[in-house]
Amino acid sequence: MPACVPTRTDDSSHLPDEGRPHSPPRLRRRAPRIPRIPRIPRIDGADLSASIAVFLIALPLSLGIALATGAPLQAGLVAGAAGGLVAGRLGGAPLQVSGPAAGLTVVTADLIQKYGWRTTCAITVLAGLAQLGLGFLRVARSALAVSPAIVHGMLAGIGITIAVAQLHIVLGGSPSSSVVANLRELPAQLAHSQVAALSMSALTLVVLLAWPRIPGSAGRALRRAPAALVAVTLATATAALAGLTVPKVDLPSWRSHALAGLPEGPVLGLIAAVLTITLVCSVQSLLGAIAVDKLTTGRPTQQKRADLDRELLGQGAANIVSGSLGGLPVAGVAVRSSANVQAGAVSRSSTMLHGVWVVVAALLMIPVLELIPLASLAALVMAVGIQMVSLHHIRTVTRHREIPVYAVTTAGIVCFGVLEGVTVGVAVAVAVALHRLTRTRIIHEVDSEGVHHVRVRGQLTFLAVPRLSRTLHLVPQGADAVVELDGSFMDHAAYESLHDWQSTHLAQGGSVELTGRTGARLAAPHVKGGTGETSHCHCRPWTPWRNHHCERPESTPPGGRPSGHQLASGISTFQRNTAPLVRGELARLAREGQQPSQLFLTCADSRLVTSMITSSGPGDLFVVRNVGNLVPPPGEESADDSVAAAIEYAVEVLQVRSITVCGHSGCGAMQALMNTEPGGAQTPLKRWLQHGMPSLERMAEKNRPWTRIAGRPAADAVEQLCLTNVVQQLEHLRAHDSVARALQEGALELHGMYFHVGEAQAYLLTERTPHDSPDGELFDRVAATALHDTPA
Repeated sequence: MPACVPTRTDDSSHLPDEGRPHSPPRLRRRAPRIPRIPRIPRIDGADLSASIAVFLIALPLSLGIALATGAPLQAGLVAGAAGGLVAGRLGGAPLQVSGPAAGLTVVTADLIQKYGWRTTCAITVLAGLAQLGLGFLRVARSALAVSPAIVHGMLAGIGITIAVAQLHIVLGGSPSSSVVANLRELPAQLAHSQVAALSMSALTLVVLLAWPRIPGSAGRALRRAPAALVAVTLATATAALAGLTVPKVDLPSWRSHALAGLPEGPVLGLIAAVLTITLVCSVQSLLGAIAVDKLTTGRPTQQKRADLDRELLGQGAANIVSGSLGGLPVAGVAVRSSANVQAGAVSRSSTMLHGVWVVVAALLMIPVLELIPLASLAALVMAVGIQMVSLHHIRTVTRHREIPVYAVTTAGIVCFGVLEGVTVGVAVAVAVALHRLTRTRIIHEVDSEGVHHVRVRGQLTFLAVPRLSRTLHLVPQGADAVVELDGSFMDHAAYESLHDWQSTHLAQGGSVELTGRTGARLAAPHVKGGTGETSHCHCRPWTPWRNHHCERPESTPPGGRPSGHQLASGISTFQRNTAPLVRGELARLAREGQQPSQLFLTCADSRLVTSMITSSGPGDLFVVRNVGNLVPPPGEESADDSVAAAIEYAVEVLQVRSITVCGHSGCGAMQALMNTEPGGAQTPLKRWLQHGMPSLERMAEKNRPWTRIAGRPAADAVEQLCLTNVVQQLEHLRAHDSVARALQEGALELHGMYFHVGEAQAYLLTERTPHDSPDGELFDRVAATALHDTPA
């Protein structure tokens, strides 16, 4: 349908100069342009409440991460404000919250030890510039090519390093610069632990663990307050009331706050530091943006998918601002982002407001913040570090056989550092990939029926061709053979070897079946006929359906209509190409009988290929086709019980578990139904279409909302009738006794389906209440991505 562009007839500025009666065409002076004042965006109430919730989580974490890095505590507040205001405004993931991240703690602490605070700020600024460059080059998606095992291992190594270091502060001491040194000094620290600091840390950890597990309705109300805030608040209040002498937060005057200075140190070391900050910040932020997309999937106010290149630009700008003002490096933070989504945020206003609250706290709440015990913040950060070693991630990498990459990356970061650990992890990941590519097992076995099985485990490359050829030639001439391929890759050399052997074996009277590991048949390579000539049919059976009119017979009449020869040619092609592939399956169905899982009732239109649009095979569907996919209500069959008989047989005898009524676009029966005039000769077609009159009446009811397709109205009246007809025929189905009984017993489901022929797009009917869907029933897209959809 052509797009309709609205026009404005009441505004003369949209008319050409010649059409304006009061302005000559060439002598008109252009009025001076007045700069447009940006309109202050309206702040949603959900964003306001979400921003407060995120702020209450971010405030103690920002201070704790600054403490863990050895930076001035105010640097955490600066980074939190810059992440909220700058990254929140410019980033491509509106609901992702940025700020000082635990994943950057080890890197930043190492830089402060080596170069000092002012140079570390300068490195943060340079890393932000590097992120801007990556964003302008639009390489954000390429950064996600890093193996997830490396990313998870990096986070686990950083988490272990954080936890071990903060354990010394929890015990009342101070950590060393390396994990090995911290572990070596831990026994002495345990022997000289300070009771006051240890008690505050223990209180903080107990509240962190117990607060989310408070049962009952009172617990649900209390759990609205963030556990981190409650833990730090209780520890602070306890220390103040008990008069404990413990080290506390010390925020010097902002006048003495150190800003970024010129970088000082070896050039190669500074370049490595910038690359490390850039890599860790970028990967963590991009992965966080994708995670936020998953969290918002299915929400009524779901945002557009994150623009990863824009997110890199926003993170780069935030790091430039944070580093220039003496703040920590900034990245997207998973804890705060998930809290933002769960609190109901709907726009980037929540993230920006959280930055505003951080600024307010940094300026007005200094006396309150200076009451917080450092041991409580250390316990909070230690808990975050422990959570970074995720058991879910370990199970995932184990399932994908990437535990060596994960373990080496984690150990490398713990023992040597982040950059060194990631480098070693990448090297191991490449080695594992090469090993998998070259490691192929080929086994030859003979079963009790004399069938030779050749099982290939792994990827088939040119390196495995000699072993493949030797194993294939163990199959005797004329024998039945099954080649089982368990791999996702086959290069040209392996394909040619397998193809040549298959052609020779078939010519010698044998049979060859290619299967996957599960036994599913694979598409066979194109094999020449026995005469040496290429087969005349270029349609490969059991491959994704394409235009099957690939070659017309020479006897096609001039009018373009195929003659009976096409039928004979099609049968011959089936017997030659397809029958050998399906003979075993059809023999099984012949022995066991049909056991379809669903009744599929659709139109007789020749463009609807039921097996294609449902990806089904022989024995899967019990199909009933008629003009208009109509289901006559009980008692109105008009001497035609075929549809009712099929329904009864499917439900009572075959015991199908679902019935689907499928309509389609451009239905000729619906067009004929709309053009039906009262009276006139009652032909068989007109008598049959009378069963569609309830659909026409349903569509004409003014008090009934119309059916919609994927949230949009129908393109025209015919499409509206096609959609309404599916809904109406489902009601007719429910009136049949056999269907009603099965529905009541919970043994049957009814589905509505609509297939758009021109777009090759299928939709399923989603049943919703009037409150959920005021526009009526809704057909939601469920099939493969349409041609006009572009993946992000």
